[in-house]
Amino acid sequence: QVQLVESGGRLVRAGDSLRLSCAASDRTFGNYVMGWFRQGGGKEREFVAATAWSGTMKSYADFAKGRFTISRHKAESTVYLQMNSLKPEDTAVYYCVADRRPYVRSPANVTDNYEFWGQGTQVTVSS
Repeated sequence: QVQLVESGGRLVRAGDSLRLSCAASDRTFGNYVMGWFRQGGGKEREFVAATAWSGTMKSYADFAKGRFTISRHKAESTVYLQMNSLKPEDTAVYYCVADRRPYVRSPANVTDNYEFWGQGTQVTVSS
């Protein structure tokens, strides 16, 4: 089975930056969709960002535009989420997701469009 392992989550202050990483155990996922969801306390999981196999076609949630950047290293089946100007409302468990397809299924913000999920990494932003 494919495993997705996130790393990089920690406690930061509002305005700080943080980069999350996710590595897929199967190297073929360098050719498939990978992305990020998040879940705050008491809320449903919400879409953050996703990228197609090439890394050039990307989709972002409205709250992420201008602050977050998704990128990938295809040879290592790794995806990153660079988060800048963090706010307390960004506090959540961030989940790496993947789909064994070259392009993101539409709509990108639907959880069922991603077959594989990591265990999550906690990001806490203090005010």
